[in-house]
Amino acid sequence: MAQTSDRSNCLCLKQLGALIRQRRRAFGLTQAEFAAIAEVSTNLLSQVEQGKTTAQIGKLLDILQTAGLQFDVVDGNGRIKIQGMAE
Repeated sequence: MAQTSDRSNCLCLKQLGALIRQRRRAFGLTQAEFAAIAEVSTNLLSQVEQGKTTAQIGKLLDILQTAGLQFDVVDGNGRIKIQGMAE
């Protein structure tokens, strides 16, 4: 299961990284500018945009998959949106 999970995580992170890069470019920002606004290092942003698995992100995806949950990115104003949860 670990190898399947690793491949699935890799694909998910590559897609997420590509989406983040696309949005950053649509905002007309460099990695350094975007990273400063997001309060993260340029190095971390670069790794995320490249779809590289970091321990934290990879483990989060493992936990979500094990819990039978799906990670969806939604274009919206809220910081996070969780569907199916009682308020």
